[in-house]
Amino acid sequence: MKKVIIYSGSPCPYCDHAKALLKSKNVPFEEIDIWKDKNKAKEMLEKTNGARTIPQIFIGDHYVGGNDQLQAANRSGELDKLLA
Repeated sequence: MKKVIIYSGSPCPYCDHAKALLKSKNVPFEEIDIWKDKNKAKEMLEKTNGARTIPQIFIGDHYVGGNDQLQAANRSGELDKLLA
């Protein structure tokens, strides 16, 4: 299974929804809290070409986007393909 990284913060209901979806699929993920580590916030901005909202989700080398994109990928079946 590909490595999943979520740039998040707390409180963040969108981050919670994204994590709940991944947990429901038994997908392990690494969570990076950008509010606790400003260097990671800078890293997220660079990796996403300037996206400032959270969560920002990566599966392997693929940039998924935020919670809306993750949920849409799940509904379309694309998420399972990305995780395989």
